[in-house]
Amino acid sequence: METEAQTEIHSAADIVTARQRGRTLALQLGFNGAEVTLIAAAISEVARNIVDHAKKGEIVMSSVMSSATSNSGSGRRGIQIIARDEGPGIPDVAQAMQYGYSTRRGLGVGLPGAKWLMDEFDIDSRLGRGTTVTMKKWLPYK
Repeated sequence: METEAQTEIHSAADIVTARQRGRTLALQLGFNGAEVTLIAAAISEVARNIVDHAKKGEIVMSSVMSSATSNSGSGRRGIQIIARDEGPGIPDVAQAMQYGYSTRRGLGVGLPGAKWLMDEFDIDSRLGRGTTVTMKKWLPYK
């Protein structure tokens, strides 16, 4: 079973490839159909931002274990998605994370939408140096 997938992002076709790889990995990890769809949608949002704002970047998806433990004493498994670019950076991350804010006349749900779809979401952006978005989705406890 493959536990990591990396996709270079340069075009809309790469967004499709990243979504497909994310879906495949999520299914291998045990996510159900609805969860897989949410993960693929979040991947689309961050990949679209790379194409629109940075022109190129990468998405790395991997299996991950949480350090938190359940009553059974074992950590949770999940998927981690890291989207990286060396684009212009985001001048105001707080503003970019507000629903409805858009720099390209869109609906303004890209980054906030991706955050809503995932269990954990972190964004690190530096002007002139790029942006890294780290997202995680956890499998339910069994």
